[in-house]
Amino acid sequence: MFTGIIEEVGIVKSLSIIGTNQLELSVGCQLIQGDLKLGDSVAINGVCLTVTRFSKNQVWFDLSSETLSKTTFSEKHSGNKVNLERALKLGDRLGGHIVQGHVDSCSRVLNIKEMGSFYELDFSLPIDIQKYVIPKGSITINGISLTIALLEKEMFRVAIIPHTFQQTTLSDLKIGDDVHIETDVIAKYIERLLPFQDMNQNRQGNISVDFLKKHGF
Repeated sequence: MFTGIIEEVGIVKSLSIIGTNQLELSVGCQLIQGDLKLGDSVAINGVCLTVTRFSKNQVWFDLSSETLSKTTFSEKHSGNKVNLERALKLGDRLGGHIVQGHVDSCSRVLNIKEMGSFYELDFSLPIDIQKYVIPKGSITINGISLTIALLEKEMFRVAIIPHTFQQTTLSDLKIGDDVHIETDVIAKYIERLLPFQDMNQNRQGNISVDFLKKHGF
């Protein structure tokens, strides 16, 4: 589990073939090395990956065919920057929101607007994740916990403060670039739970759409 608060921007060192539809990703980094161990989970651009080996300033990860099919990693090359976050420790502050590191979809940058030292970024909203996205709700873009400032049918906008823009890979994005999107996991659990409300002898369960609206969902 992660929070969407980026600890460090790493640099892709290599992307090597290690098997059929499998790659090994090497990332250069410094700050996350402090307590890193083999088998630890690290979010790379919002994708939860497992540390397979590491050195003083480099970490290696295996990319399965499933990961490659759902992400943009196959398009990366040496020198690309990536957002890094270690898994949340029990007792840490939850500075962003609950992030699983499971990419739901890829989205495309539609527009980048500079507002003084602030920025507004527009992204496409794929049809398969539209139902999980709400105005002022949380969304993860390349591993960054952000708040939806504007929501329309096929796009959404986020407002970026200078610190976030400068300390993540957002500053490198260009119109047309693809990014990883993870929606709020709470919405997915609610969707899964609702069809089961009438299972017990067709009796009305405790949770319904009216119940959720009444309680602010």
